[in-house]
Amino acid sequence: MEFKKLTPNLIVEDVSTSLKFYQDVLGFKQELNVPEQPPYVFASVASGNVEIFLNQREVAGVHAQLGGTCTMYIEAEGLDEIHQRVQKHNARIVMQVQEMFYGMREFSFLDPDGYTIIIAERISK
Repeated sequence: MEFKKLTPNLIVEDVSTSLKFYQDVLGFKQELNVPEQPPYVFASVASGNVEIFLNQREVAGVHAQLGGTCTMYIEAEGLDEIHQRVQKHNARIVMQVQEMFYGMREFSFLDPDGYTIIIAERISK
């Protein structure tokens, strides 16, 4: 048995708001949206091998608080540039850039629905 891919399927308050966030702040490209014109009930964004699904709360039937304990750990190149983009768009940074004992530089911030995104870059030797 082999798993091929894991795609986070985030339940969001407003797909259009989340779509704009992932495009503007992180530079993700819109891959798919349903329906073709807003208001959307579903969209997917991607950058490289990273894909994220965005699902409208009402359509998914979720009534609990969004966000929570799920974090997305995204390994990337150009951490400083990403950090600057996040600051420029006034996303709430919850951990400033730090060098971690396991050889990574990381920072974390929240998306519009309270999901924590950790951006990590391997420290070159």
